Amino acid sequence: MNVSRQVAEHVVGTRSESIPGEVIEAAKRLILDTLGVAWAGSSAPGIPETRELVANEGGTAESVVWAYGDRLPASAAAFLNSSLAAALDYDSVHQAGQVHADIIALPAALAMAQRQHVSGPEFIAALALGTDLICRLGMSAHRNSGWFFTSIHGVLGAAAVSARLLRLDADATANALGIALSHVGGTQQALVEKSLTKRLQAGFAARAGVFSALLAGGGITGPKEALEGKFGFYAMYENGSPERLLDGLGSRYEILNTTTKKYPSCTCNHTLIDGVIQIVSEFELTKDDVTSVEVFISPFMNQLVGAPFDPAGNPQVTAQFSAQYSVASAILRRRLGIAEIQDAAVLEPAIAGIAKRVKVTVDESNTEKFAPTTIILHSKAHGAIRRRMEHVPGTPQSPMSEAEHQNKFLECTSSGSRPLSRAKSMLIARRVKAIENVADMALFFDDVI
Repeated sequence: MNVSRQVAEHVVGTRSESIPGEVIEAAKRLILDTLGVAWAGSSAPGIPETRELVANEGGTAESVVWAYGDRLPASAAAFLNSSLAAALDYDSVHQAGQVHADIIALPAALAMAQRQHVSGPEFIAALALGTDLICRLGMSAHRNSGWFFTSIHGVLGAAAVSARLLRLDADATANALGIALSHVGGTQQALVEKSLTKRLQAGFAARAGVFSALLAGGGITGPKEALEGKFGFYAMYENGSPERLLDGLGSRYEILNTTTKKYPSCTCNHTLIDGVIQIVSEFELTKDDVTSVEVFISPFMNQLVGAPFDPAGNPQVTAQFSAQYSVASAILRRRLGIAEIQDAAVLEPAIAGIAKRVKVTVDESNTEKFAPTTIILHSKAHGAIRRRMEHVPGTPQSPMSEAEHQNKFLECTSSGSRPLSRAKSMLIARRVKAIENVADMALFFDDVI
């Protein structure tokens, strides 16, 4: 049995009851986190315009567009919901695989679950399998040569989760993966240039994965060696190890190793934000007390967040991918939340002055991605204050508390294009917590939006 077939058999053959309870609980936490950040992202630059364009195309009312409440064809809803969830860079990330699996797996799974009127248990089982596959694909790659990892791996996971919810057999699921191979795409150039397309790349993958499964369900065939073929995924996109992909498949779920973001910013900034907030709070420093800051980051981090802070083109995206802005906000406000990535906050004159005091130094010996980092903050009263940050906040090694998770969810759902009341936010939370009792996922958002 080839690798692609083994994946297809796993997706089809795994019994819902065999998925560990801790995996289901982790999935519930990530559902809430992803829905929350999508709500907040619904008003982010570029999102309302994209939603209007897609909504005007019309089609069968199958699946809910989060925050907005209208129903569109499943593939269109998956595209928009994924883009909403990606918009603020507040979404979860699997560090080992460098992928944001949840912003693709959940939009695809929920859109297809609503289209197919499946139950809560069926939905969450498919979600757990799809998320795990995306993470494993990311882990199996040997390098990252410039592809946007989330989208190139995510399209295959979205196809798998959609095939599961369509109840396709192994042959048709293998076809769905083969069709999805023709949709693989996404580039880090969108990140480098701070363009709004960055927010849509996950959406492209979610839409293509849903569409691939629908085509397979209609009898369209695809390459049977989508992953390992002569011109398959590993040969054409990212050379990788199928053995690592399959290692522990079905017995170890990578969803348990997913980081929930504490801040709406690129993960590369999180240790810097956390560390500086610790220092200024501990020493009760104001912006005028801080004379300079030097941060030592890895080459990987520098590639994404090390550029000089220049918000002239796109303030929000620039802020989210700027170590200098992250440190400046932590010094000035002792926080970086939804309010701190709005244009007015990014363009606040005091921020520019503080950002200029922040020096970014690349530690060439640091071969890790997001941590460790070192911060040296110079203050007038205390001289040089040094802080080494070993773990990214929100990781299993430094987890967020339940209170922090809830506060993040409530902050997010109370913002965006259509803010929710606390009562409606908590209604969503209760439904997710009791997802096993949902008879028809098409009704999930009833009485909410």
